Amino acid sequence: MQLSEIPKIKHTNSNNFFLLCGPCAIEGEDMALRIAEKVVSITSKLEIPYVFKGSFKKANRSRIDSFTGIGDEKALKILRKVSETFDVPTVTDIHEVSDAQKAAEYVDVLQIPAFLVRQTDLVVAAAETGKVVNLKKGQFMSPEAMKHAVQKVKDAGSEKAWITDRGTMFGYQDMIVDFRGIPTMRQFAPVILDVTHSLQQPNQSAGVTGGRPDMIETIARAGVVNNVNGLFIETHFDPANAKSDGANMLHLDNLEGLLTRLVAIRKLVTSF
Repeated sequence: MQLSEIPKIKHTNSNNFFLLCGPCAIEGEDMALRIAEKVVSITSKLEIPYVFKGSFKKANRSRIDSFTGIGDEKALKILRKVSETFDVPTVTDIHEVSDAQKAAEYVDVLQIPAFLVRQTDLVVAAAETGKVVNLKKGQFMSPEAMKHAVQKVKDAGSEKAWITDRGTMFGYQDMIVDFRGIPTMRQFAPVILDVTHSLQQPNQSAGVTGGRPDMIETIARAGVVNNVNGLFIETHFDPANAKSDGANMLHLDNLEGLLTRLVAIRKLVTSF
């Protein structure tokens, strides 16, 4: 598929990487609009094709008392308002077959979480909506195995698949990115590097995932150098108090500088 097929996406002729960026979870309307406004301003200036990211619910939590969302319909309506207010496409996760059609009424890209990417019924349900399906590579899967997830989308009658690498488990409490997998997976579909989730430190004894946000630029730079099609970055204006994944998010104030440097690297790489 062509990036230009996504409704409302801009700057598709800029030869830049595209960007999926926003908060981990939709915590409320004001926070979503505040983050979207900032990212839209930056990506417009840098001519980066942009998709606003926000989870309408968080089903995969370590503890039963962890934040899961503000209500499905309420969060999905906020995603729609972001799209209408800033004229940008949106992406959200789905976790159950019944989520696919429901979320597809509000967003432009349906994301399959890494832990669920082998769930055939879920992948097929997403593909059958006609939306782009962003398949997050399981932390437990090889790059080569992702061709089967992409094939499920195709067998369901769609060519609209992306693959997102969000790191691979290294021991019990760390993640690594194997950049050898990027050219492998690009044979199957456009590849996105999930910079922030790749820096998670899961399985902490407190039941709250840790992270290494100090390494965000290192991983992002390596992804651009290795020709990823897109980048995935979660950001927040107050990561310390974010309701989900704050430990590995990029502070919103640091986003413009990072993207400016990454665009410069992209121009250099494509000049060779």
